[in-house]
Parts: sequence; structure tokens; C-alpha cells
Amino acid sequence: MVELAFSTNAYSEYGLPEAVRRIGDHGYAGVEILGDDPHAYFPTFDGHDERALRDALAETGLSVANVNANTAMGYYDDAPPSAFFEPSVITDDEAARRWRIEYTHRAIDLAEAVGSPAVCLATGRPLAGNPPKRAQETLRASLHEVLDYAEPRGIDVGIEFEPELLVECTDEVLALIDDVGRESLGVNLDVGHAAVYGEDLTETIHRSAGHITGVHVEDIVGGRRGKHYHRIPGEGDLDFRDIFDALDDVGYDGFVTAELYTYPHEPDRAAERAYEELAQYC
Repeated sequence: MVELAFSTNAYSEYGLPEAVRRIGDHGYAGVEILGDDPHAYFPTFDGHDERALRDALAETGLSVANVNANTAMGYYDDAPPSAFFEPSVITDDEAARRWRIEYTHRAIDLAEAVGSPAVCLATGRPLAGNPPKRAQETLRASLHEVLDYAEPRGIDVGIEFEPELLVECTDEVLALIDDVGRESLGVNLDVGHAAVYGEDLTETIHRSAGHITGVHVEDIVGGRRGKHYHRIPGEGDLDFRDIFDALDDVGYDGFVTAELYTYPHEPDRAAERAYEELAQYC
């Protein structure tokens, strides 16, 4: 049976320990840690911060489902108010790429420290001057470095695909996993991203069997080919009965994490409503 978790990225108006405590009030078994500002931005996340996080986890009894290292908003003084992936593991600026690899290593360190089974990582976009073929080569080289660090620590790395990124769909992430050929590399499967891309979610889950390091859920208005805006489950058009049945079919027994960063001004309502909707399928 899967267990439910909630991502701290909905609680961007709260510090990380308070976000964990609030999530603990809503029935979840797990929590996903945002590995970015304003929570665990690793260049400034120190031993004091880690102890405060561990105290909050101990108080709530929550397990850590995943450390989400997709974005790097904290890198910038004026980052845009939406997901921003640069510096990424595919950038053609070697110094910036090395920064991102080291940043991912720190996410892996935190995952090991708090007992998370996995971290997730997005590929970033192939920007001007960095065509997809070259970006793919850079991606493979970066991933081998990341996996060399993760594997001795027992941490899986899940690529989270998303429309408009270098790896944006199930076909591409499964091809990447096969090409890299490392058992610790998998997919952090965001069902909303798959839906927006136009995929059949039952087919996506079945094809990803054995490679799923974690699952993100949110609702999407319009279902397949809908707009990429994370809604509270039950307030869009996705069929969560089918999603959970497919996860059961493939024997997935990890965490399903509600990711609702689109509700920063009402995260408690989002967490409560999402749990009420999702718990009926577990």
C-alpha cells in the first residue's frame, strides 16, 4: 500500500520546521523537503537548520518521502515567481554545472541524514547556444557524477520530467534510464506533468514500473493536454481512482506526495483538502 506525503513547497511563507509541523497536523505519513529557498537551500542550510528539521520530524513522527532538488531559486537575488531550474545539470557553463552537481550532492547528504530514500532532480531547459544533442551528452555525464555520489549512500535519484524541459515525457525519461544504465536512477513521476503532456496515466504508470522513485500528484483542469497549474486533488479532471489502481497494479508501495506549491497563501487548506481526497484511494 502506498502512503501519503505532502511537500513543504506549499508552505513557502513558513520556515521549514514550522512547515513540517503543520503538515503533521493533517494526517500525512510523510513529508517531502523542498531543497531550495526558503527551506533547505544548501549553501546556507547548516547544522543548526538540520537539527531543527530533525526535531520537527521527531515531534511529528513524519518520514521524509523525498528531497526535492529540482529548482535553484535561492541562487538568484531576483528569481522569477515560478519554477526556475538554472543552473542545471545540462548547462554549458562548466562552473555553473559544477555548482549544480555539488548542490545535488548536498541534497543527497540531507536525504541520507533524514532517512529519505530518494532525491528528485529536473534536467533544466536546453537554452540558446546549447542544442538538445549536446545537452543530452552533458546530462549523462552529470548524472554519472551524481549517481557515483548517491549510490554508496543508498539514495535513489529520480528524474522529474516536465513539458518544455530537456526530458519532458515518459518516453524520454525511460530512454535516459536505459541509456545511463544505473539501477539507482529512476523517475520521480509527476502525474500532472504526464497529463499535461497528453499521456494516458495508467499507461505511463505501467511503463514506469520498477523505475519509480517517488510520485507527485496534483489535479489538472482539462485533464490530458490541460494547463500546467497544480490544483488540489478533486478540483480538476484527473481520475485518481485509476491512478492509484495503476500504482497498485505495478506493486508500487512508496510515497505519493501532494505537491501544491500553487497555494502559498492557504497551504493548510490545500493540505487538508488533498488528504481528504487522496486518503480514500489508499
